[in-house]
Amino acid sequence: MISREQRTPLSEWWWTVDRLLLAAFITLMLGGVILSLAASPPVAARIGLDPFHFFNRHVFFLLPSLVVMLGVSFLSPRQVRRSALIVFTISIVLVMATLLFGPEVKGAKRWITILGLNIQASESLKPAFVVLVAWLFAESAKRPEMPATSMALGLLLMTVTLLVLEPDFGQTMLLLMVWGALFFIAGMRMIWVFGLMGAGAVGLFGAYLTVPHVAGRIRRFMDPSSGDTFQVDTAMEAFTHGGWFGQGPGEGTVKRILPDSHTDFVFAVAAEEFGIILCLALLALFAFIVIRALSRAYASEDLFARFAAAGLAIMFGIQAAINMAVNLHLMPAKGMTLPFISYGGSSMISLAYGVGMLLALTRQRPRVEMESISAANAAHSFA
Repeated sequence: MISREQRTPLSEWWWTVDRLLLAAFITLMLGGVILSLAASPPVAARIGLDPFHFFNRHVFFLLPSLVVMLGVSFLSPRQVRRSALIVFTISIVLVMATLLFGPEVKGAKRWITILGLNIQASESLKPAFVVLVAWLFAESAKRPEMPATSMALGLLLMTVTLLVLEPDFGQTMLLLMVWGALFFIAGMRMIWVFGLMGAGAVGLFGAYLTVPHVAGRIRRFMDPSSGDTFQVDTAMEAFTHGGWFGQGPGEGTVKRILPDSHTDFVFAVAAEEFGIILCLALLALFAFIVIRALSRAYASEDLFARFAAAGLAIMFGIQAAINMAVNLHLMPAKGMTLPFISYGGSSMISLAYGVGMLLALTRQRPRVEMESISAANAAHSFA
């Protein structure tokens, strides 16, 4: 047991971190291991790999993800902000390198290989972007003379432009939604919020007119007879086949023909083998994480910690909601992973970094410490 009387970094972390949030994230990670074992062998067998290839790699990436999550959760708000600046800068450079040197797969450049590892830089870009925007909105609220809101808008335009060039409209939509939510939380006028929504709608319509695969996905969603809907139809069949309680671990048959069953459609595999009951439990767990994090963010007296924690929680929840909605054919298909459940190295480590910052920002801190943080923020620049 860790005593409260012990004044060590570990004891201070243990008694200040939100242990319920921490337990929820670890539960998701363990659930991801189980569902990876259920979903990935058929995919590996179809492409001629060892049946446990993706499962082994999932576990391999899980270990450093756990280290990243726990390590980042020890940081102070100032250290969180500085780490976000470093990660964002590196991610922007990697996204540019991907656009220049990355291989084109299905009409998009999203991956770059470095030292034998395939890296999707847009994944690490997301949590760092949210934290930087939160800092700018916090500065705008505390120092109205600072053009922080304009800087946040410029940061959004730069990031979205790079993602659209890949193109990656799923991540673009996610960041736009989180930026808009932070914009609203920061107390900006509603006319600007509606303006942002209008701009997003115009951008989506523009993508529909100019990008064939986006138009195809929207048309197939609106009218299934207009094209190939095999993925979504098979996913829906998995839900029907699983029923309330599922076919049992390893007993699923629809998953054997379901494309991307270990990544984008792992939620459908969960439904087939473990039933709708497990899917509802997963939904409840994601909802608990978001609501708990938002409540802790609201209780924070530091504006930066409040905005950043809220933004990270909203991004986590929206990403999960998009994945589950696609599996249930409630929105057009998008390549969005289910946090800590879907297979994906870059995605998992980036998610761990994001939730690590969330745990760090929602730690209980004495009023004296928070007042010193606020004073330091007011007296010093970002660096």
